[in-house]
Amino acid sequence: MSRAALAALAGLPSIGPRRLQLLLAHHEPADALDRLARGATLDPMFVRATPDDLLQRLREQAAIASPDRLLAECENNGIAVFGRSDPSYPAQLSVDPQAPEVLFVRGDISAVAARRVGVIGTRHATASGRATASELGEALADVGVAVVSGLARGIDAAAHRGVRSATGSGRPIAVVGSGPDVHYPKPNAELWEWVAREGLLLSEWPPGTPPDGWRFPQRNRILAALCEVLVVVESRQRGGSLITARAAAERSVEVMAVPGSPRCRASEGTNQLLVDGCAPVTSVDDVLTMLGLDHRRQSELPFDPRPMPNALQSRVLAVCELHPCSLDMMLEVVDASLCEIALAAARLERDGWLVEAAGWFEATGSRLRP
Repeated sequence: MSRAALAALAGLPSIGPRRLQLLLAHHEPADALDRLARGATLDPMFVRATPDDLLQRLREQAAIASPDRLLAECENNGIAVFGRSDPSYPAQLSVDPQAPEVLFVRGDISAVAARRVGVIGTRHATASGRATASELGEALADVGVAVVSGLARGIDAAAHRGVRSATGSGRPIAVVGSGPDVHYPKPNAELWEWVAREGLLLSEWPPGTPPDGWRFPQRNRILAALCEVLVVVESRQRGGSLITARAAAERSVEVMAVPGSPRCRASEGTNQLLVDGCAPVTSVDDVLTMLGLDHRRQSELPFDPRPMPNALQSRVLAVCELHPCSLDMMLEVVDASLCEIALAAARLERDGWLVEAAGWFEATGSRLRP
């Protein structure tokens, strides 16, 4: 029942990952779906953070949802459904501040237990960039490293084609921005099925979900959180690759970049990453050396990447762990100025210790603590 309700909630067209996270912070999946469908009372934190018209749309969508049918569709198509409380949910994601509440998975979830390197880049890649991505994918897989990408055209697809050419045990892992059964782009359909068969393909969206543009920036946080090292092969000055690189850096994942000609538009973003201090990739050895420096995410046990709160932040966090608080409520019990408290709360939210909704702050909790 929980899996069916999770699948149905994730499939509500108006929900979105952040709103789903807020809803499930206060209700079990089946209870949340039932309350939405019946128009029953929901937790005040969720209601305050949800505009009235959006809440009404969610209620209408929940009323016509068919969780049992959706779960049966998943099972019939070889798609597993994992919630955050499921023992098979990837430990690497479990403590992420923006962890997806549900994953729709094709393939072998144990693929995430291997060493993992992300290889990503622009869809509008040069021939040289595609060749570099393919060579990196093949060389990493030859030494047993799993290669993570978004299965987009260009660099992502080239990296996984390199894995397919390898003779080693490294497997492909793909995080996609549509339902796990919706091939996008269509020319990658055969590669998509190969990844699902030989490695792992996962999405936070249920079967049939179209590849809407806004879903791709959302999925990039999952891709970043699964990596131990992220390599950007080619990227324009603005684009999804740099969003993923930023998400990785926020999670203390090492970001590396392949240098390119300053005359090449496809190298503008990667060259800027190098200027900003990212390590260069001139061969696969550079990546393997970097991978050997950081073992925090190697274990299947959760690694919490969040910076530890300082003294003032700890006092603010302790108050919010008791019950949701506004800044005024914090001011009554924390010995600091309103400005200091507001700054501490903002940094706790940025680092994933608090979540804010309509001016109320609530502790996110941690699976590393009782």
